[in-house]
Amino acid sequence: MGTSRMFRVFVILGSAFMILLIIIYWDDVGASHLYLHTPVSPGPKIPHPPPEQRTQTSRTPSFLSDIDAFVNQFLEPGTGEPTDPAPLDTGNQSDKAEEPYVPRREWKIHLTPVAAELRQRQEQRRRLLQEMCSNDSVVFPGKNRSFDDIPNKELDHLIVDDRHGIIYCYVPKVACSNWKRIMIVLSESLLQDGVPQRDPLAIPRDLVHNSSMHFTFNKFWKRYGKFAKHLMKVKLKKYTKFIFVRDPFVRLISAYRNKFELRNEDFYRRFAKVMLRHYANQPTPPASVDEAFAVGVHPSFSHFVQYLLDPQTEKEAPFNEHWRQVYRLCHPCQIQYDFVGHLETAEDDAEHLLRLLRVDNVVDFPTTHRNLTASSWEADWFNAVPVETRRELYKLYEPDFRLFGYDRPDSILNE
Repeated sequence: MGTSRMFRVFVILGSAFMILLIIIYWDDVGASHLYLHTPVSPGPKIPHPPPEQRTQTSRTPSFLSDIDAFVNQFLEPGTGEPTDPAPLDTGNQSDKAEEPYVPRREWKIHLTPVAAELRQRQEQRRRLLQEMCSNDSVVFPGKNRSFDDIPNKELDHLIVDDRHGIIYCYVPKVACSNWKRIMIVLSESLLQDGVPQRDPLAIPRDLVHNSSMHFTFNKFWKRYGKFAKHLMKVKLKKYTKFIFVRDPFVRLISAYRNKFELRNEDFYRRFAKVMLRHYANQPTPPASVDEAFAVGVHPSFSHFVQYLLDPQTEKEAPFNEHWRQVYRLCHPCQIQYDFVGHLETAEDDAEHLLRLLRVDNVVDFPTTHRNLTASSWEADWFNAVPVETRRELYKLYEPDFRLFGYDRPDSILNE
């Protein structure tokens, strides 16, 4: 009788311990919303050893290897598709919803293949990145460091969607607002009446850029502690990684127009007043952006270029994200991006990407009327900038030109 009772006690304690262990492991892989019912975007097909070989090599004393094994157990070999889907978690749904939320089928069967031209375009862009990263003639700070050496604060532009296995590195002034909207819809991080928001354009702008709406790499340390970098590498290996870029000089013009030709109190106080004092011979610029606009005062594009080239600017603080180089935001020599979109081919690239991710039946890339800065305007904007200053600016952004296949703007640099 005593032996039987002792046995039951051990069974209960053992079960409790296993449940606790599973909860801890579950949190470590970031599946906090129990969304394993949604397929993860397939990564590259990797050949798997026969079962007898896996049995011999699967056990290691490393806890990090155990984490890898836990992540892998939910994926079919080579497909990225869950092996044991979990039921939908309805705990966060509101009683206000008129009808229960039914998960959408997020795999779409296409009857026609992706155009060969689009596939070739991506292959060329990925190959160019690899060639430039291995080319010793292309030199820029941080190029040869390892991913482990990238400071945590420099990983804040990598947004992770665990539902679909996507990592997006956003670049300001490259349609990042709309891509952030897409990521919010896909991750279902915004609820409306208890139901995930499905319309990207219905997401308010203040929420689009609210950091709490996005799970970025720099937040891994708080959640995962010393295992953060390892889990980043796991996701980088398995998830589909994409980035959108544009002509570096056109991006600078767009940033200037948006932040200094429009009323922006924050950018006026932080940057415009500095430019006016140092380069516009205004030792006491107006205190607010409203006062400055009332008297017609704002830094010129030439002042902005001077600010970028001034060594003191970087000494005081790193470049603001709106004009920081893409290689500093997204680390293309440490992260092998699966998809490189260009703003100049945004419509085709967006359609191709959403189809590649198998979410084009879930969300469409927003098509809005935008006042795009055209590359044909470059010469007009640089008219007041001395030729030697233009060349110095090109050197500052030359890595972005070469990494992403943008031609050297000789018409501007050789006048």
